Amino acid sequence: MTPSKTRLQVMWNRLLAVVEEQGQALIRAAFSPIVRESGDISAGIFDIRGRMLAQAVTGTPGHINTMAEAVINLMECFPTDAMRPGDIYMTNDPWLASGHLNDFLLLQPAFHKGRVVGFTSCTSHLADLGGKGMGPEGSDVFDEGLLIPPCKLVSEGELNAFLMEIVSANSREPIANEGDIYALIACCETGVARLTGMMEEFGLDDLNALSDYIIDTSRLGTLDAIAEVPKGTYHSTLQVDGYDAPITLKAALTVAEDHILLDFDGTSGCSDKGINVPLNYATAYSVFALRCIIGADIPNNAGSLELFRVTGPAGCILNAQPPSPVAMRHSIGQMTPDLVYGCLSQALPTRVPAEGASCLYDVPLRHTPEAARDGGQTFALELVYNGGTGARPASDGLSATAFPSGVWGSQIEPTEATAPIRINRRELRTDSGGAGQYRGGLGQHIEMVSSSGEDFLVFLSVERVRFAAQGRHGGRPGAKGRIRIGADGKDLPSKGEFRVPGDTPLILETPGGGGFGDPNARCQDALARDVDHGLISPEHAQKHYGRKDSK
Repeated sequence: MTPSKTRLQVMWNRLLAVVEEQGQALIRAAFSPIVRESGDISAGIFDIRGRMLAQAVTGTPGHINTMAEAVINLMECFPTDAMRPGDIYMTNDPWLASGHLNDFLLLQPAFHKGRVVGFTSCTSHLADLGGKGMGPEGSDVFDEGLLIPPCKLVSEGELNAFLMEIVSANSREPIANEGDIYALIACCETGVARLTGMMEEFGLDDLNALSDYIIDTSRLGTLDAIAEVPKGTYHSTLQVDGYDAPITLKAALTVAEDHILLDFDGTSGCSDKGINVPLNYATAYSVFALRCIIGADIPNNAGSLELFRVTGPAGCILNAQPPSPVAMRHSIGQMTPDLVYGCLSQALPTRVPAEGASCLYDVPLRHTPEAARDGGQTFALELVYNGGTGARPASDGLSATAFPSGVWGSQIEPTEATAPIRINRRELRTDSGGAGQYRGGLGQHIEMVSSSGEDFLVFLSVERVRFAAQGRHGGRPGAKGRIRIGADGKDLPSKGEFRVPGDTPLILETPGGGGFGDPNARCQDALARDVDHGLISPEHAQKHYGRKDSK
């Protein structure tokens, strides 16, 4: 007998609780700060056909939406009828999983009453996979570390110890990597246990009725949301920093009756450096941006995702082909929401925010070669910081907030406990938010120095150093990002490998978001509050708002 809609809805809500427990199991068990403290993960439940039914709230679009496709990729490699209880499969292939080598994706079949009824999956970022590591300097993916094709990590409950040894032997952080893989396994096993427990409780033999209800309900809701968008094709162009020269991103967004198509035709070709983006990752962030505006209240699953399609010419920088270097694919991949919003703002001008910092300020740090050779302190640490989001149509942008990634910024105490790095200063960056009726979010100012007195290396691949986040409808641009070594040091480019002397601080200033609307229309009380709180200076208020003080 088919369950009632009320009962199906209760079970759907229960699935959302299951995936959230999955995600928390991964975070709590992880070793690496970028997972444990910053939530750079995904976790989800899938039906027997590989359709994503639910995803944990904690997680990044780059992990979640690529995971939705990666499960199908793995299922094609490993037939369901050959799976056994306790099997877990794994890959970090950028074009099958999550866009670069450092992301490990796991898949475990859920057995109930002797047969596969669904799957749990998860992804997280590992600290180091050898090669040139997390930086843009690789000439191909083989430079960037260890690529693991789809394989069986656990066979009927028995860990593939030789595979674990290979991963450890190819890492500068073997203990952290091993711990993070065990955390991923725990995440999968938690999902299976809670899913099968739920099925026992509700007397389910399979998930067929529930999965069809979730997919159909979400798809119909998304169709209704698309119907509210004016039909047509909208075009947008975005300039980004690139490596040694600016790169042009282009998009055409076609809104049809029953789907939305995004095409990257006209986008610049691939770079010789590791800033290229596999299409799965570019798709993940582009669709996330669309879903933030179109059907934002509809849960993210296969039903709500299937109506958004993304294409791009093979070989453009948003559809990089193997073996292109892709280690820092996030730097340009996370700019695609601003590209998408350039299109969508033409169709829905009162609903789309201004441009933001967008690209995560991901700062991998590592010991120098001589430290490893001469017995000095060795480490590999990846710090993440955020700039300001663009102002919204009816409110200010958010300061030091990750959009679109959702990754929480690295905290001071875990950073200093994990590596020989001391954070001397971290504060909001005054005057960095673009002026407007609604102000852009502020970036932040961070200063860090070696606590051991030894030099260290930094691998930069960020954006918004050449091109500021633009405002919308009369709003002003946000401040550009700025990076230097020492207060009097020259500004560094947004990408490259640099050596930081042991007695000199590395200074990061993350970008601000663009403003929304005419600055002259800003509420006087809001402007006064900004000045009183030090978010903008009196001089900035005079220059951009035409007012001398906060009164």
